[in-house]
Amino acid sequence: MPVDTLRLDGLHFSRAELLQLARFQARIELCPQALVRVQACADFLAEQVRREEPIYGVTTGFGSNADRLLGAHRARDELPGARPSPGRGDLLEELQHNLVVTHAVCVGEPFGPEVVRAMLAIRINTLLRGHSGIRASTLQALADLFNAGIVPVVPCKGSVGASGDLAPLSHLAIVLLGRGEAFLDGERLPGAEALQRAGLAPVRLSLKEGLALNNGTAQMLACGVLAADRLEYLLERADDALAMTLEAFSGRASAFAEAVHALRPHPGQVATAAALRERLQGSTLVDIPYHLVPRFRAWQADSWSRGEDQALRFDIGWDYVPPSQRHGRESFYRRFLPFLGGKKHQPQDAYCLRCAPQVHGAVRDALAQAQRVLDIELNAVTDNPLVFPDAENPRFIEDQVISAGHFHGMPLALAMSYLKTAIPVLASISERRLNKLVDPATNDGLPAFLSGNEDATDSGFMIVQYTAAALVNDLASRAHPASVYSVPTSANAEDHVSMGANEARHVLEMLDDLSDVVALELYTAAQALDFRRDMLNAARRLAVQEGWTTLAAKVAGAPAAEHPARAHFESEVCALQAALAAYAEFAPGPRTASLHRQLREAVEFMGPDRAMDGDVARVTSLLRLRQL
Repeated sequence: MPVDTLRLDGLHFSRAELLQLARFQARIELCPQALVRVQACADFLAEQVRREEPIYGVTTGFGSNADRLLGAHRARDELPGARPSPGRGDLLEELQHNLVVTHAVCVGEPFGPEVVRAMLAIRINTLLRGHSGIRASTLQALADLFNAGIVPVVPCKGSVGASGDLAPLSHLAIVLLGRGEAFLDGERLPGAEALQRAGLAPVRLSLKEGLALNNGTAQMLACGVLAADRLEYLLERADDALAMTLEAFSGRASAFAEAVHALRPHPGQVATAAALRERLQGSTLVDIPYHLVPRFRAWQADSWSRGEDQALRFDIGWDYVPPSQRHGRESFYRRFLPFLGGKKHQPQDAYCLRCAPQVHGAVRDALAQAQRVLDIELNAVTDNPLVFPDAENPRFIEDQVISAGHFHGMPLALAMSYLKTAIPVLASISERRLNKLVDPATNDGLPAFLSGNEDATDSGFMIVQYTAAALVNDLASRAHPASVYSVPTSANAEDHVSMGANEARHVLEMLDDLSDVVALELYTAAQALDFRRDMLNAARRLAVQEGWTTLAAKVAGAPAAEHPARAHFESEVCALQAALAAYAEFAPGPRTASLHRQLREAVEFMGPDRAMDGDVARVTSLLRLRQL
């Protein structure tokens, strides 16, 4: 539930809370008890510096300079005519300042406000753990910057994911110093001006504060949390698209039965099958006997006798199987009537329908694994070195200030790699369903390209599938894991890096294409659903209102009146008539019907060809803006 203010304590931060902060829905309040821990850690570091203890990143250089201790003054101070340095304390502060300003070297377009605000919130929360050495006042200044609506300009490319997201986090921190650039109320400003307009003062960094601010996994984590949230939404919409497509096919629901999936209980698969059962509940379009489903035929002037039916964009019909062609299949034709319409006899649908729980479910499982990693990382300390001011029985300062590797982004990188390969899979099966809808060889009696096309001038939904195919190819070509290709940095001091920032950024960007593919399936499925529903209801009206003669006229291959098989034909048409009349109006389930209405509010059914660019833009924006 949205709140105005979220209190962070470094220990209990959730993905839902981060999303509220990222989307401008809440301000940050710092837990007072956590600030006591933070300040105690900063005071401990100050005491060790006073005692002249060697501490990485505080009294030594960084990275490949870690073996160089800072002196009491600059090396040039002893030269004739040199102006003496202000003192050791200022040299240590200069180290932190320089770390931030020299590391802010990212390139590319700036991240959007959601990503940057998420990065800020993540960094604030992890520093509240009290193991990073930052002062409480500096951390409060970072929270004030967030609450003032200042969004640092963070170009999207430049992190190798170890030591953390150094370069992008430096762009984040540099605004706190009155440098760099930031957005305020949508205007791009110099960092100093943004602070001034917000009534904030620049911060002068103290011991280890530069390292605390820029050494962590906040960029990859921010992108990962936002991506996971969006993929969770798109999985729901993919299930919606699947249900609508299955109903448009008059498909079979038995493959989603609970007993079936109990035999192979992968959690995502079980959840997807349950979601499909819920969506198909109440539908009279699925599991229809195959002989009731008519095949599309092109409309002609004499297709319909009733005036109101002349507006239909189709004609319908069946092929008759005479007794002479039933040899060896007599038992089958005692169960099913001998009329071939749009549905094949086979008791199973194509893989893109029947195997959807296994495919959608596997993507759900990949997402669940990523969410598990993200949840841990949200409350983790990810900078270096780690400070333990209350360590028991310390012998040396190294027992209390420990250089470790929590900045290494590989846990996140591999989780994002998993999602990166899952996204094209979900897009691919969606495109296959779309293709099946438009292809007359596979769409079970629907019109080619979902267009009545009585004058042979229309392309219908042909090119919609082209666009979906192009998007799937693009996603597949981008799915190579960045995490498998480390490029050493810092003169090989950092000789294995995660590339997790690239991985998470790729995943977030790829979701635009996935969203568009699912939207195109929904767009196409709505057209197909209209045709299937209307064709079935037209068949029902023939049975109920027009009677035996009109219904029989729609059957090809009927024997002549004097033919010996005529009696069989007449009784079997009567049986077809009774079976159709036994149905109420054919309709999708309530959930699909509601979704179909929403789509039709945005885009009308397409009869003759029209410009489709506006339709596609509206439908794709519905998913991108989460309006379905």
